[in-house]
Amino acid sequence: MDKQENHAVASADRFRLLVESVQDYAIFMLDPAGIVLSWNAGAARLKGYAADEVIGRHFSIFYPEPAKQKMWPDHELLLAAQNGTYEEEGWRVRKDGNMFWANVVITALRDSDGTLTGFGKVTRDLTERRLQEEALRQSEERFRLLIEGVRDYAIYMLDPLGMIQSWNSGAQLIKGYAASEVMGRHYSMFFRSEDVEAGLPTKELRDALQQGRTEEEGWRVRKDGSTFWANIVMAPIRGADGTHLGFAKVTRDMTERSRLRNLEHSSRQMNEFLAMLAHELRNPLAPIRNAVSILQLEPAPSATVRNSRDMIDRQLSQLTRLVDDLLDAGRMTSGKIRIKPERVSFNQIVARAVEAARPGMDARTHVFKLVVPADDVWVNADEMRLVQVLQNLLSNASKFTPAGGAITLSASVAQGRLHVDVTDNGEGISPASMESIFELFSQGDGLAASRQSGLGIGLSLARSLVEMHGGSIWASSPGAGQGSTFSFELPGAEIQAHRTAGMDSDENRGLTARVLVVDDNRDAADSLAEILRLLGYRVRTAYDGRTALEAALQDKPSAVFLDIGMPEMDGPAVLRALRAQPGGTAIFATAVTGYGAEDERAERPDFSGFDARLLKPVALADLQELLANVRLA
Repeated sequence: MDKQENHAVASADRFRLLVESVQDYAIFMLDPAGIVLSWNAGAARLKGYAADEVIGRHFSIFYPEPAKQKMWPDHELLLAAQNGTYEEEGWRVRKDGNMFWANVVITALRDSDGTLTGFGKVTRDLTERRLQEEALRQSEERFRLLIEGVRDYAIYMLDPLGMIQSWNSGAQLIKGYAASEVMGRHYSMFFRSEDVEAGLPTKELRDALQQGRTEEEGWRVRKDGSTFWANIVMAPIRGADGTHLGFAKVTRDMTERSRLRNLEHSSRQMNEFLAMLAHELRNPLAPIRNAVSILQLEPAPSATVRNSRDMIDRQLSQLTRLVDDLLDAGRMTSGKIRIKPERVSFNQIVARAVEAARPGMDARTHVFKLVVPADDVWVNADEMRLVQVLQNLLSNASKFTPAGGAITLSASVAQGRLHVDVTDNGEGISPASMESIFELFSQGDGLAASRQSGLGIGLSLARSLVEMHGGSIWASSPGAGQGSTFSFELPGAEIQAHRTAGMDSDENRGLTARVLVVDDNRDAADSLAEILRLLGYRVRTAYDGRTALEAALQDKPSAVFLDIGMPEMDGPAVLRALRAQPGGTAIFATAVTGYGAEDERAERPDFSGFDARLLKPVALADLQELLANVRLA
């Protein structure tokens, strides 16, 4: 063997060793029929087969079953033989059955006379790259779908000259154009003509390019020619090499927000005016109130002075309430009202509210009825503000209920929620007014409201306070002239059995006992009944003797509070008749009288048969002391 032949053999050996040692590529030889003739280390690592496991087998073992069924491996060899080389990417199969994404190059091998002697095959694992490309593609697709699905923002792309290149659904919704109507057109079509003449579109592009990002607000034009106030953000888009590719533009319709800003500014000015007005009104009210107090201390004023004094006092109280309403209206609209909820007695809240509203109801001779649970009701609330809610509802009912009408406040607790109704048989609410009855300064129907005093603040304030407690409030009415009901619910309520000092808690002598109050003075009977209800008793009232006897037969009361001086049938006569009824001897009877011990003479009514006696007006402390020492079942 000559020197040239030795050199050729050595070169061939070196090339063989090089190919066999390559780790990142599977390099192997096939005969013309596709039988594996050689196998390098990269092939063993990539495909998982040792050389003795594949040499002599057809290379189709590396293809998925669907590809083999379509005779694709043989088709690849045919293309390589025809064209000299063939390259593709596709799925291949390792020995363990796992798939990988491969780049495949098949080269036809021919001898010196052109006869096909086989094929050289190089395979590279591109699975990682494909996964990255697929992840990128999916990310781009998700981003595209995200942009396309955004409806509150117009998001679109411009080329470097400002021509529209993309258009999302939000852009169509805000500007009114379909994508086909804007693609390829200059974005200046969205500017007002005067802004275009002033060069604003060009300036916007230039500023974004120079500053890297611009944001502004201004008027823009929709397809229908209407204008809207827009917030615009524009940023240039650059390629990896820094080449300017265009602009990204985001537009948001701010018309409603701009309107709200203007309203908020107006609202602040109104609040400042109300606060100033209320402050200025309070200055003259203080000396007027002092003057009334001085007149009230004046001994033995004349009837004329007394009537004038009382009239001033009533009107001053009304004016003070209006000023307080003005202040609360300002605090309410500016969000300055705060509540401090704590566990409070709803019974006490009712008592305070009724006490405040009672003069207005008495002035119009309203019949007031209170229906509350016999046991104590506790609720998580701000006591002062909840009193305000009830007082406003009661005052509203009194205001729109004619003289002699009826007003009822009822309450119940279910599933931890307190439900309260204030019902009247007054002027009612028309369907047209129902929508705005809780709005600030609303006074319902114009004709009815024009006859009443007030600013239309009370109901709006009541709604705000109830909602701040996490509750809800609403109104209902069969219609004008048919009365109305204002209802609200609050969370965090519970009922607890009330027990009075001196009572044996081991014996269920609780305060659910039935009590009968009898007095021909309706206000006196109703007010005493209210107190007893708030103390936890079941109370029924009667305004004459015969009605009292009928009520006693029905309710079988444990106790009776009897007015002494009643027409037709006075207190002692009623008591004798009660004692004669079945079980009447067990009734605890209390005489309620306007005569004190110093006034008693032989000619006064006989108090024999009564178990106790209370002096009008009944003091709460005296009543509680009496009940604390009485066993009522």
